Amino acid sequence: MDGGGQSSGVLEKKKDAAGLTLAPADCLWTTARDGAVMLRVEETGPASEPPVTIVQMFKEVVQRYGNRPAMAVKRDGRWETTTYLQYYQQCRAAAKSFLKLGLERFHGVGILGFNSPEWFVADVGPIMAGGLAVGIYTTNSAEACQYVAENCEANILVVEGHTQLLKILQIQDRLPHLKAIVQYCGELQMRKPNLYTWEEFMHLGEDISDFKLDDIISSLKVNQCCTIVYTSGTTGPAKGAMLSHDNVTWTAKTFGKHFGVQEKEVILSYLPLNHVGGQLYDIWLPMCFGGTTYFANPGALKGSMIHNLKEVRPTIFLGVPRIWEKIQEAAEVLASCSSVNDNCSNPCLSSLADSSILKTIKAGLGLDRCTLWHSGAAPVKKETLEYFMGLNLYLMNVYGLTESVGPWVVSTQSNFRITSCGKAIPGCKTKIHMPDKDGVGEIFCWGRNIFMGYLNMEEKTTDVLDEDGWLHSGDLGRFDEDGFLYVTGRLKDIVVTSGGENIPPIPIENSVKKELPIISNAILVGDQRKFLSMLLTLKCTVDADTGESQDYLTEEVIQFCQQLGSGATRVSEVVSKKDPAIYDAIHKAIERVNQKAVSNAQKVQKWTILNKDFSIAGGELGPTLKLKRSVILAMYEECIDELYKV
Repeated sequence: MDGGGQSSGVLEKKKDAAGLTLAPADCLWTTARDGAVMLRVEETGPASEPPVTIVQMFKEVVQRYGNRPAMAVKRDGRWETTTYLQYYQQCRAAAKSFLKLGLERFHGVGILGFNSPEWFVADVGPIMAGGLAVGIYTTNSAEACQYVAENCEANILVVEGHTQLLKILQIQDRLPHLKAIVQYCGELQMRKPNLYTWEEFMHLGEDISDFKLDDIISSLKVNQCCTIVYTSGTTGPAKGAMLSHDNVTWTAKTFGKHFGVQEKEVILSYLPLNHVGGQLYDIWLPMCFGGTTYFANPGALKGSMIHNLKEVRPTIFLGVPRIWEKIQEAAEVLASCSSVNDNCSNPCLSSLADSSILKTIKAGLGLDRCTLWHSGAAPVKKETLEYFMGLNLYLMNVYGLTESVGPWVVSTQSNFRITSCGKAIPGCKTKIHMPDKDGVGEIFCWGRNIFMGYLNMEEKTTDVLDEDGWLHSGDLGRFDEDGFLYVTGRLKDIVVTSGGENIPPIPIENSVKKELPIISNAILVGDQRKFLSMLLTLKCTVDADTGESQDYLTEEVIQFCQQLGSGATRVSEVVSKKDPAIYDAIHKAIERVNQKAVSNAQKVQKWTILNKDFSIAGGELGPTLKLKRSVILAMYEECIDELYKV
């Protein structure tokens, strides 16, 4: 069986309004690379918008803004810009070169590297050529790269430089569909058959006629796959979420219109582009509305984010919670250097909202001309939201999944409740499945943003798409009386004690971090155990080159230690000596949290400080700095077992 699910809300149309013939389909999902799905087009409203392909959307922006900068990258100390017309021409040249190298219809082009103009071209080019664009996490091992390349039957792999190239060379002989490798940054350190520099690659297809490429472009179907976004694979093999042209173009247009995205918007590209959020904000939104994407330097997630923000001064910015916490720390430093009253530890006073001090702070953060501040990928702490509200920066929570092309529930300044994700974007529907007495149940979604299915994974697909086409998020949530959605946890993350009590970990973890700001990460454990325990990490410095957590405590933590009478400057000092001052402070903080617990089962009985903080390089954090809970629990299994020894 290749597909399933029908609904009266789906219009069976032979042609869309743009005149493109739809691929035959009678199902809402498919697991085949060349499969097609019924479009969830409705009679009226945003969901009735005519579907278009990515190439159509691209042509429209070129017609309107052909001479406007589409991309900007800093090389040798100077910003180089690419106009939309140049961008489109480069994508056509790349499409021809992919065809020359033997790219087959609905086969993948894998992209392994940091954000750059070449990444964009390597993503859009294969879509034009009838292939599938496939991003690969730069942190993937050679074996993980092999899995993705095999799964999407990649004909070509595009890598950033020599380090990523070496991964592919290790597995090249195990990839029967692979025909060529392209390195887009730096000179080749070796010469091998079917290995090309970016410059060589871009000239390969010069003898492919425009007629041939245009013929392929005209054959693209809005209800077929154009790109595959792979999940991080922390709970099993990575799943390839297939996105159709309509999934991408409809979501970008509807999301942008909902937020009033304008021409000349400026985006800072730093999140991994194989992540759906990175693609939506950095590639598709600008392409839809004529904005300019500036590329951050590769160290943005390792500590240089503020420098990037100050230089680019984006008008739209998507930050994961860890990034907003780092920005808050920088804001607090700026506030302490300004003439803010010493009694005000947080500049969150409405009377200061328009003051020159806060304007200076915004400028110092590079957010002085930003109008859309979004936080996604994980829950953001209430204290962080409140802090930025005081700066007149209303962080808009966005909630969504890879399988929904990113956010489907969003906050706006006119529709805002603190800690709520907001409401579904126009044209999407959300419901709570089997709510309990408190109204909490699994969050379901419906709309034209819902993905086609997981490539070659029928069982996984039917696990998340029911017969009526609703996407089962796996997240728990509730609505308030005004229809605002609150995400309360994840089904798989719920800790179930041996006594049978279901406990969402995030509220308890956030409470501990609020009580003790020197804590970087708090992980609640206790599944099938008699009581709850917690793994803690202290805030420490990060190696700017590798992104690994170091042994040195941050200046903030050192100052805190000194206030307690401790002279510790390293994590190892605190842990090896069980520093009495630090351990007593943590004990008292957790006791304060326990006093607010709704039941004894939700009290933290034991805890331990780990020898190092979590990091991407260490494997505990994903590329968007999201905690890999299952990985952490497996990695520290012995440590957890020690907490439960009598």
